[in-house]
Amino acid sequence: MQIIENSKVKEKLYIEKLENGLTIMIIPKKGVQKKYVIWGTNYGSNDSKFVVPGETQETEVPKGVAHFLEHKMFEQESGVNSLDTLTALGVDANAYTTNDHTAYLFECTENFEPALDELMDYVQHPYFTDENVEKEKGIIGQEIMMYDDYPEWRVYLNALEAMYHEHPVKLDITGTIETISHIDKEILYKCYNTFYNPSNMVMVVCGDFEPEKLLQEIKNRLIVQKANGEIKRIYPEEPEDIVQEKIEQKMDVSQPIFVIGIKDKLADTKERVKKHIAIEILLNMILGKSSKLYKELYDEGLLFSTPSLDYEYARGYAHILITGQSPDPEKVYERFKQTVANMKIDSTEFNRIRKRIYGEYIKEYNDVEDISRMFLSDFFKEMNSFDFLEEITVINEEYVEQVLKDVFNDKKMVISVIKKD
Repeated sequence: MQIIENSKVKEKLYIEKLENGLTIMIIPKKGVQKKYVIWGTNYGSNDSKFVVPGETQETEVPKGVAHFLEHKMFEQESGVNSLDTLTALGVDANAYTTNDHTAYLFECTENFEPALDELMDYVQHPYFTDENVEKEKGIIGQEIMMYDDYPEWRVYLNALEAMYHEHPVKLDITGTIETISHIDKEILYKCYNTFYNPSNMVMVVCGDFEPEKLLQEIKNRLIVQKANGEIKRIYPEEPEDIVQEKIEQKMDVSQPIFVIGIKDKLADTKERVKKHIAIEILLNMILGKSSKLYKELYDEGLLFSTPSLDYEYARGYAHILITGQSPDPEKVYERFKQTVANMKIDSTEFNRIRKRIYGEYIKEYNDVEDISRMFLSDFFKEMNSFDFLEEITVINEEYVEQVLKDVFNDKKMVISVIKKD
């Protein structure tokens, strides 16, 4: 078992890749009562076109299969729902699907072993029938319609549609009522057998554990399976330019909401952590709570609270999203563009923001959930979470200045607005 130690947070990561290809990551937290397990597969809503290992033909499945599969995994042949079993054990269990991965998890203070039994049982034993697949279409169809009525979700998806011509990141993770109507049990089994192979999965566990002992417990619960070959994922060619700069929709909102998006491209593996940090620093300098622009917009009544500042990226895409509420989103957008165009990196501010972000990174190691989710998500992005703590101490103004020039390009910016109906 490999051990990676980080002196800044005094944490150790125990990592083991098993013969079947499954990666297990254990972060022991002595004396902490909470235990957290997250088991993820490198399979998200973007993966609808691929070549199955051992085959030569491309497989294309309807949009929304990854999310549909996540919903169906809890249903067992016995008629019992594993989520109910876990809840009865007093553990907090859940699952989620993103653009690039699907994860199953639970958090507990007691009953860890029976909960691990249940988690590892249902994730390894799918049960799909014509009847239960049909029934799920109705449930997910209602979820799709519900999300369609959420202005916060629509403004986000509209921003992605304004940025992306072809890449499936612009599509709803759930699919549409039309696309999910084509899902059947054969499609679900094919995607399960392709993407839920141990070689495409990682399990992260955080809590008061003895790593060697826990590793054995996990191994004991694994069914015998061989590692798959590499899955060839197929994404369309995505042009660098945006589709349209502005997109607007009317819905029932008390105040207009907006997303300012900046289309970027995924950095090389060795550059990802550094670039992520640089963008986080820049976003805070431009429109963070202590920024000059935010104070001006707040005083003028153009912003009521700090916008959320996000940098999202995975296979084949990367973008910045700034989400907020304003009586005049277009004015906020113009002022944002002006600030970016005239921006010079101030050393004092750069160091202050860098220190604050470093403090936030350190704080994430206080919580077993934050740690587990972070290591899982970063692993699928081919990064080690500890690297953020190292890179942020050595990142310099010149590099950040270069990222400002390369990424914050007004030709790659969009604004999505939802206005009052």
